[in-house]
Amino acid sequence: MTMHSFDHAVALQPTGAHQYSGATSPAYGNMVGPFGGITAATVTQSVMQHPERLGEPIALTVNYAAALADGAFTVTARPVRTNRSTQHWVMEITQPDANGAPATVLTATAVTAVRRETWSVDDEPMPAVPAPAAVPRMTLPRSVAWVQRYAMHPITGALPTVWEGQGDSSLIQMWVRDEPQRLLDFTSLSALADVFYPRIWLRRAKPVPTGTVSMTVYFHAGSAEHTATGSGWLLAQARGQAFRNGFFDQTAQLWNEAGVLLATTHQIVYYKE
Repeated sequence: MTMHSFDHAVALQPTGAHQYSGATSPAYGNMVGPFGGITAATVTQSVMQHPERLGEPIALTVNYAAALADGAFTVTARPVRTNRSTQHWVMEITQPDANGAPATVLTATAVTAVRRETWSVDDEPMPAVPAPAAVPRMTLPRSVAWVQRYAMHPITGALPTVWEGQGDSSLIQMWVRDEPQRLLDFTSLSALADVFYPRIWLRRAKPVPTGTVSMTVYFHAGSAEHTATGSGWLLAQARGQAFRNGFFDQTAQLWNEAGVLLATTHQIVYYKE
């Protein structure tokens, strides 16, 4: 069977204790370097395939220290504290600098945990929206590779067609899934948490330069819910809360078609006027 482009992009080879080698994939290229979501998925993958992992991810924070250059990189993933039911991780991606020395381009932390059955409820209900088949697919520039790896059907907040600087909302709601379809797991959900175009582009209706500085993902569902979701659609909703002094935030939620809240995510983004 042919490997899915996503699995090729996050593939890692062990090279030593707590260390892996990987390489960027043109399939997930962005305007500068790779799509940030695929980089987040790569560090998630380093934890998922680590032989000392306890449980499943419940939290991931990724700090984008510098642009990841196209080509090879090294991932370090190390469990720094293991308790009875939780485990704390520190991850890093490095690439050689101009002198050949390893330079940090990303730092990350994660928490994994053994999930157990308890009283549970989703206090953030999925909005009532049209079914995926009733919503047209968003047309995106083919010059950006990574957007072709997802089917996106916006319900509200589609990419502006006129950049007149007069936007009045940053809210987007859209159905999204991997293209071609792929069974959901923690790595792909990490990438999907970053699938939104910059909120300032919608709120301002102006395509200003942006770059994610830090992103956190909270995983509210485990492997059983991912299996139930399969390769189905996710409802992805995001909005900004404040745009000020060159930075804005984004808060987002991802539900499956059954209305289960799979993940929430927050990020802080740099923008330039």
